[in-house]
Amino acid sequence: MVEKVRALGGTITYEPGPAEGGAMAIVAFVRDPNGYEFELLQRQPTPQPLSQVMLRVSDLDRAINFYEKALGMKLLLKVDRPQLNYTIAMVGYGDDQYTTTVLELKYSYGVTEYTKGNAYSQVAIATDHVYKSAEGVNLVSQELGGKIIRRPGPISPGIDTKMASFLDPDGWKIVLVDNKDFLKELNE
Repeated sequence: MVEKVRALGGTITYEPGPAEGGAMAIVAFVRDPNGYEFELLQRQPTPQPLSQVMLRVSDLDRAINFYEKALGMKLLLKVDRPQLNYTIAMVGYGDDQYTTTVLELKYSYGVTEYTKGNAYSQVAIATDHVYKSAEGVNLVSQELGGKIIRRPGPISPGIDTKMASFLDPDGWKIVLVDNKDFLKELNE
């Protein structure tokens, strides 16, 4: 993947090698031609090509609680790395962080606010019940923060795929998309 990034005009800011802090993972850091930096993490294959997305959070326990209560995710792993001043948690729908797509929540000690820049857009999560899912998110948001920013319903006239969107307690935008509608739209 690093060679592909390099061939497409990206810059390698950390060549592939062991992650800091003694983790067993192989990582590389790259910068795309627009200046956005990404961490590439070598993992075991998962059913989906994108297996992990990281969001930086200001309160890790609140973020874990939010994703568990609002979206039914499970805490799969929590690792504190005091020598590197951060703690991470992996949440997802599978049984472990190696066989499912995960949301990595990273808390850097003492950081209470993050600038999202203009590269981040949103994380989309498929659901079989957009209305029920949005109702759950709304209830949890009242307790832990966050807010619904688009009530559930069709995307637009002529596009029947139902969706809803919300901000989590750290202001990250999450979109809930109806699974069946989206698959039907893709096949049309």
